[in-house]
Amino acid sequence: MRRPSPQNSSCATPFSTRRRANGSSDARRRDIFPETGASLTIDSIRARRELIVPAILAVLLFSPVVGCQPHADRIVVGSKNFTEQLILGELFAQVIEARTHLEVERRFYLAGTFICQQAILAGRIDIYPEYTGTALTAVLKQQPNTGQPSGDKQEVYRRVKQSYESKFGLSVGPPLGFDDTFAIVIRGEDARRLHLETLSQAAAFTPQWRAGFGYEFMERPDGYKGLVASYGLRFAEAPRIMDLGLITRALKEHQVDIIAGNNTDGLIPALDLFALQDDHHYFPPYEAVAIMRGAMLKNHPEVATALGELAGAISDGDMRRLNYAVDGQHRDAAEVVHEFLRQRKLIN
Repeated sequence: MRRPSPQNSSCATPFSTRRRANGSSDARRRDIFPETGASLTIDSIRARRELIVPAILAVLLFSPVVGCQPHADRIVVGSKNFTEQLILGELFAQVIEARTHLEVERRFYLAGTFICQQAILAGRIDIYPEYTGTALTAVLKQQPNTGQPSGDKQEVYRRVKQSYESKFGLSVGPPLGFDDTFAIVIRGEDARRLHLETLSQAAAFTPQWRAGFGYEFMERPDGYKGLVASYGLRFAEAPRIMDLGLITRALKEHQVDIIAGNNTDGLIPALDLFALQDDHHYFPPYEAVAIMRGAMLKNHPEVATALGELAGAISDGDMRRLNYAVDGQHRDAAEVVHEFLRQRKLIN
């Protein structure tokens, strides 16, 4: 298998990932708000967004890049700016490299959903990992069917696949096998002491708790506003807007008392945290899929065939272990991915 290679410097962007000779990434999390962990207000976040998001889009979508040629001869894989997305982007890249003769360029850490969506529509990236619930609610502005708890996975996938093709000319690959639904998380010691299992039970205690959430969770339609309305949640103070890479450790270190994490976060069991059951079935399914540019697939249909080998290949437990290897053990994501793919005989 071809190991990740340095990108052509003439085509580098502020969001590109380069690799040193030892395979480790010298890209670092490029978050919209560098003062991670700060207790920012929602109004201040929105005010900053009005300045920063257009600036990011201008750099990403419209800035001329001297000497950069159209990338018809290579596949550009993007990702959002947290560990699981980095791992999934690397999975896509390594499978394409191993199963096709195409060069792959990695453009990871592209902030959140909105930036990735705009980047793929503009042709700056060809593929990125997405989640069906996010695609349905945050991008398509639709809601899952209310007749079934959390929406039916197959129905949500069908609607996303159909709408992405008709509205955007994007192809949605088959689900990878795991569901990365939101997890509302507290410390394990608190769950045991208060005998808590569900969000409904926790609602009686949240007025004494400090909450920490990611920026996107605060803004998206399937996030904060609907959650607090569904469960009648109140907190001791305005939620802190925090970096997703630091939020679980902030909970463990008593900087906050409740957070919105991910079901597949490997640090939840490792740090003795506890995911409360979503007993109102508020969150839709979030099956991981590859979003692919239709124009790219017309030229390179072998890419869809290659990524199709990942269908159903990654369980919830697999994703937790992969995330923990990077977040908890501080291993290089490319090495963790390569090891996983070799063990599952998905690459030679």
